[in-house]
Amino acid sequence: MTIYCQHANRGKTQILAVYRREDDAVSSTVTSLGSAELAAPIVEALNRISALATVPLGLFDERGRRVERYPTEHLAALTDRAARAGLLSGAHSLWYEWVCWDLHQALVDLDEAVAAAPAPIRIAIEAELETEERELRDALAEYSEAVPVPEGNQRSWDSGFPFVPYKGGMHLLTREARKELDRLEEGITREKREAAVSDLRLLVTAFDQWSAAQADDGMFSLEYPEIFAEPYDADHHFLTVSVPDPGGEGVDAWHVDVCRWEPDDPEEKGEEEYSSATGEHLLRCVLPATPSAEDVAQLLSRVSAEPGVLTEWAQTTVGSPLEGTTLVVTSCLAE
Repeated sequence: MTIYCQHANRGKTQILAVYRREDDAVSSTVTSLGSAELAAPIVEALNRISALATVPLGLFDERGRRVERYPTEHLAALTDRAARAGLLSGAHSLWYEWVCWDLHQALVDLDEAVAAAPAPIRIAIEAELETEERELRDALAEYSEAVPVPEGNQRSWDSGFPFVPYKGGMHLLTREARKELDRLEEGITREKREAAVSDLRLLVTAFDQWSAAQADDGMFSLEYPEIFAEPYDADHHFLTVSVPDPGGEGVDAWHVDVCRWEPDDPEEKGEEEYSSATGEHLLRCVLPATPSAEDVAQLLSRVSAEPGVLTEWAQTTVGSPLEGTTLVVTSCLAE
């Protein structure tokens, strides 16, 4: 329920916490650092933590025609390091567990950002997280149990309008993303959901470990979900890594596809860029077992480092491995 920013003041860079107090927006100083470069990653991590901790509290879980509040257990991780492990072991829902994974990563990033800072700054950041957690819990108690908020509390929380960066500052916290992930769970059993959460967590981890994840080489698709890798100079080829379809309508195993863009206008064939194109699957490798996040990240990194390997792999026949990998082609989809 807090937005963080940095402000230059008398040769220092202040980190400010901005929050609602009744009908006003007010700010207080969290700490001051010697440079804007040191402050920037701390501010970025604090904003992610605030959004990921706050947004689920004001939403209803509407899967399967239910109307229930999302869990609040993730709040403990803001101040209790031992509770962080719980962010990576739940199975409530695809959306909520992804939020927990992102919250865990934001806390790790905050640790790294303040690691080189003097002890007083680290203490100030810890105190800020304690304040955020405590006042969030107090606001929740007032909302759900009519427990009066302690007089000393400064921050107001509105379940319908969380005071965080617009849409939480990330696509995951949008209604569209939540509904897309909820759709994947329709009609599945508890066991299937647990497996789907585990698969999603692994795929997200692999994407985070992929060095090109933040560049134009690839993207993470919520729709399937899958990782889409399209390095520059790959002659219109791309690769996807997909998890098993929890609903059972698609492939029920991890699989890697090598694909190619085909121009919608045949006269553009052979040109460097197409005005519009449709993806064509060339071959598929169905994995015999769940891969590790490291293996997936290494595969993606190789594609980024050697774009031409996709055109080589596209020529692989059924039953043969993709050159330099243990992935065996199980079908040629273009046939």
